[in-house]
Amino acid sequence: MGTPITDILETKEIMIEDLKGKILAVDSYNMLYQFLSSIRQSDGTPLMDSKGRVTSHLTGLFSRITKLMIEGLIFAFVFDGEVPELKKAERERRKKIKLKAKSLYEEAKQKENLEDMKKYASRTSRLTDEMIKEAKELIKALGMPILDAPSEGEAQAAFLAENGDCYAIVSQDTDSLIFGAPLVVKNLTVSGRRKALNKLTYKTINPELISLAENLNHLGVNQEQLIVIAMLAGTDFNIGGVKGIGPKKALNLVITYGNDYDKLFEEAGWKDNFDFEWQEVFYLIKNMPVKKDYKLEWDSVDKEAVVKLLVEEHDFSKERVEKTLDKLTKGKPDKQQKGLSEFFKR
Repeated sequence: MGTPITDILETKEIMIEDLKGKILAVDSYNMLYQFLSSIRQSDGTPLMDSKGRVTSHLTGLFSRITKLMIEGLIFAFVFDGEVPELKKAERERRKKIKLKAKSLYEEAKQKENLEDMKKYASRTSRLTDEMIKEAKELIKALGMPILDAPSEGEAQAAFLAENGDCYAIVSQDTDSLIFGAPLVVKNLTVSGRRKALNKLTYKTINPELISLAENLNHLGVNQEQLIVIAMLAGTDFNIGGVKGIGPKKALNLVITYGNDYDKLFEEAGWKDNFDFEWQEVFYLIKNMPVKKDYKLEWDSVDKEAVVKLLVEEHDFSKERVEKTLDKLTKGKPDKQQKGLSEFFKR
């Protein structure tokens, strides 16, 4: 779900060229779910190979990421680890939504309503362990590093950025901001278009950059207070937030009460909405576990491994895959590791 604070944030449109040569940490689960929900056939079913295995996640990864790599962008992929106890309720909520969407999809299918079929089918997206394994296999074959977070991937990605090991976080959510990410990039695509929400159509859209420092200054709050705003509006750890409070009202409460969080949450009615203390969510976000001993290392593209996974295993067009790989590796040394030169250790 993420935290719905986007309405109070200032964003800046940028061009792909602005990110050339910069290292970007990808919120991997967020991106893969994007591909699963948007890359589908006209009736809403995901792309599949001859054995009926879903390939939308691989199609999205290979087509979008290679185009961006060709443009000179550098990626490191961060994956979620153990789910925090407070987030398990959100997992259950999402599961119920998917089951309801599946039922609505079947109804639309009986009526042969293609638009509703695609709309509801996109809400049934489920990222399986096998899909994650395949995605990691492809990422590694393309020469990019993978970092498995001990818990929330966005917190780990934010830690990379805070340490100067990447420029920004790539995600459609703004959760990484409450974990302290200095910069977040949304709508990252070379095509300049993105699927309209719950529609069969696409809309033109440019990448956006969100600066944490600029927004804190704009809102007149500090990092802790941004966490409080997010909590009042709702996070994955307190679903729905406090009833009747959106990000704008939450901002006003923070401005009114400052750092007196006990009074703020009492006034907001936290205890009327949740059976756990506000401090549990607050300190979970502030102290989310991250891996501090890590290494990011880029390598050359393993063409054989890419072809084996996509063409031999999942029926991708060999001609198209090889053509893309040729563009990707054209004029580059055998070891991109040498071209990127250094890798980061912590």
